[in-house]
Amino acid sequence: MIKKRKLLVGAVVVAIGVGAMVATGALDKDKGPDKSAAPSKVAPKKSAAGPATATKPALTVTLVQPVQEEWPRTLAANGSIQPWQEAVIGPEIGGLRLTEVRVNVGDVVKRGQLLASIAAETLEAEMAQARAAVDEAQAMNQEAKANADRSRQLLAQNFISAQQVTQAEASEQAARARLAAAQARSQSARVRLGQTRILAPDDGVISARAASVGSLAQPGQELFRLIRGNRLEWRAEVTSSELARVSPGQEATLVTVAGTQVKGKVRIAAPTVDTQTRMGLVYVDLPVGSPARAGTFARGEFNLGGDKAVVLPQSAVLLRDGFSYVFQIEGADKVRIVKVNVGRRVGDRIEILSGLEATASVVATGAGFLADGDTVQVLASAPAAGSAQ
Repeated sequence: MIKKRKLLVGAVVVAIGVGAMVATGALDKDKGPDKSAAPSKVAPKKSAAGPATATKPALTVTLVQPVQEEWPRTLAANGSIQPWQEAVIGPEIGGLRLTEVRVNVGDVVKRGQLLASIAAETLEAEMAQARAAVDEAQAMNQEAKANADRSRQLLAQNFISAQQVTQAEASEQAARARLAAAQARSQSARVRLGQTRILAPDDGVISARAASVGSLAQPGQELFRLIRGNRLEWRAEVTSSELARVSPGQEATLVTVAGTQVKGKVRIAAPTVDTQTRMGLVYVDLPVGSPARAGTFARGEFNLGGDKAVVLPQSAVLLRDGFSYVFQIEGADKVRIVKVNVGRRVGDRIEILSGLEATASVVATGAGFLADGDTVQVLASAPAAGSAQ
C-alpha cells in the first residue's frame, strides 16, 4: 500500500513539471524575441586560415659603418722622474766651522754663486805668512843674482877664480828655487783660503741641504745637492722586445702623480737590459720648469708614428663573456651577432682588427638590448665613426 502511494506522488510531480515547461515556452513564443537585450560579448572565432600577425620590432636603431683613419701608434711605459745630473756639494777643507749658509732647498742658483762660508781667520793668517815668505825669498834671490853677476864681471878681469863664480851661480839658483817654493806655498794658501767660500758648480736648483751654521766642516761631507740646469728626465722601463722600437728624438707624453701631462723627447735608450727583470731604460728629457717632480712615479707613452686603423664607435661594440661583438644588419630589419677582434681605443672610438667587412652596417647604439636574429626598426644611419658631427 505504501509503495503504491509513493508511485502516485512521483507521477503527480512529473506531471506538474511538464506543465510548467509547456507554459513557459508558450509565453516566450507569444512575446517574441527581446530586441532590447544587449548583444553577446563573445567574439566570433577566426578562421584558422586567416592572415598571420606582423612581428613587433625589438628596438628602433640607427646604423653605422666602419671607417679607416690615421691613428698614432703608441707604446705605454712606467717609470720614475729623476734629475738629469745631481751634483753633491761639500767642503774641501776640514776642521773649520760654518759661519754662513745662504741658500735653502728649492732655491735657484747660478754658477759661482756663494752658497755657504767657512771661518777663514786661520787660513788668512797662513796666507799672510806665505806672502811674507815670498817677499823674503824674492829679496834673497835678487841678492844672489847680483852676486852672480858681479862674480862673472870679476872673472872677466881675472880678479877671482872660476870656482868662486861657480859658487855664486849655485847660490843664485838656490835662491831662485826658494822663491819658487815660497810662491807655491803662497798659492796653496790662497787656494785653501778660497775654499772657505762654497760656490755653486753650475746653474741649477738646490734639492737638498745638510749645512747649518756653527757645524764643523769635514772634507767629503755633503752640504748641498744641486740639480744641474734644473733638468729632469723620465726613466721609463720597457721590455727588451719593445726597446728596439724606441729611438732618440721620439716624442713622449707622461702623466704625473698630480694628473698633469708633460711632454718630452727621448734622449737615449739604454744599450743593455736588466738581467733579472729583462727591462730596459729609456731616458726622456723633460722641459725646464715642468710640473714634474724628481723622485715621483709617472706613467706615459711613446709616440711611434701613425698607421691606418678601421674604427667604430665604442657604443657599437658589445662585450659578452670576454669577447667583443657587433650586431650587423641583414636584409631590411634583421640583425645578426658577429664576433670581432678589437685593438686600440682613442676617445670614444675603438679599432676593429678583424671579423667585420668594411662595407658592413652595424647597430650604432643599444646593442646590449638585442639578441641574435631580432627584428629592428631602422632609422637614418648615424654619422660614420670619426666623422664630424
